[in-house]
Amino acid sequence: MRQLRITPVHTENERMAFLTFPWKVYRHDRYWVPPLLSERKAFTDPTKNPFYQHGRVQLLLAWRGDEIVGTIAAFTNDLYNQFHESNVGWFGFFEVLEDPEAARALLDAAVDWARRAGHGSILGPAQFSTNDEIGMLVDGFDDAPRILMTYNPRSYPGYVEAAGFHKAMDLLAYTASIDDMYTKGGPPPKLLRVVEMMKKRRHVTVRSVDMKHFDREVAQVKVIYNRSWARNWGFVPMTDAEIDRLGEQLKPIIDPDLVAVAEVDGQIVGFGLTLPDLNAPLHKAYPRPGVPEWFTFLKLLWHWKVRRQAKWIRGFALGVLPEYRGTGVDAMMYFHTLECAMRKGYRSVEMSWLLESNEMVLRSAEMLGGRRYKTYRVYEKPV
Repeated sequence: MRQLRITPVHTENERMAFLTFPWKVYRHDRYWVPPLLSERKAFTDPTKNPFYQHGRVQLLLAWRGDEIVGTIAAFTNDLYNQFHESNVGWFGFFEVLEDPEAARALLDAAVDWARRAGHGSILGPAQFSTNDEIGMLVDGFDDAPRILMTYNPRSYPGYVEAAGFHKAMDLLAYTASIDDMYTKGGPPPKLLRVVEMMKKRRHVTVRSVDMKHFDREVAQVKVIYNRSWARNWGFVPMTDAEIDRLGEQLKPIIDPDLVAVAEVDGQIVGFGLTLPDLNAPLHKAYPRPGVPEWFTFLKLLWHWKVRRQAKWIRGFALGVLPEYRGTGVDAMMYFHTLECAMRKGYRSVEMSWLLESNEMVLRSAEMLGGRRYKTYRVYEKPV
């Protein structure tokens, strides 16, 4: 076997080789959903992704001769360390052919980078925080990922564990059938009871997002998100630039009816962001390096808007101000979203990701008829 070497990414050609490598890994995988290359280029561009304002990144390539056989990124998230008063590094973008030696060398290189950066441990995989795609799939491989969820070959967890990493946290995905709810007459009875109680006892209203004043809505959601998620494992506060970027990315694909905004006396106290699963039409369009992206967009729009391929929705984020937790505000937003989803013909919902340690959220998923069907793992290793 040809000699293995690990090199840092320095040039634009090397960055493009880094970003296009997954097409080689997954060329025979029926479930992988390829990303839009323009999005990946912007995501790893320090001038376009505001993460780089508080983070440092090193992209790495594994070579055998002149052939790339793997990739990994090692990085520091200063906001994470400041918020948690910790000193950890991260790894992500881990992709490798069926090559255990290359997998180990890549992971060791990320650990070495974290050690040289002065960190005490390294977490991952992530891109580049819990606010982006995070976790390694460890069960539920026989299914395509939903929008903004990760996917990887079955071999990856074994590679990571063989390199000395251990579980830091599991992130769970639950699924429920909207079709079943519809045939049974609507949302689950327990949810209906809570909603009826809320209508009698509290002055809570739930509406859809106001797309005419989208920027104003995003600004208010940012405050709720940073307050409501602050005690969650792995939480990283979003900067103004990061939440503006997320809003710009999500605005074209949002179904306004699926974005619930809870108010008390006209003040927003919670939000629920549910997204149509754009991965289904994206998989049909199947972006490829070298294929003009305008052509891919046409195919994407055809499968999304005309063929209506997006039958799944994903409960992407839900936040309630701490003082309104446990009052049923979340139930009213669930009810609003499910009613709209049934009316618009969506057939299944994924609720993800949910911390394995967040018993309240897991109970809510089960109340909605959800069952656990995928697990994503974040690993850690002392350096």
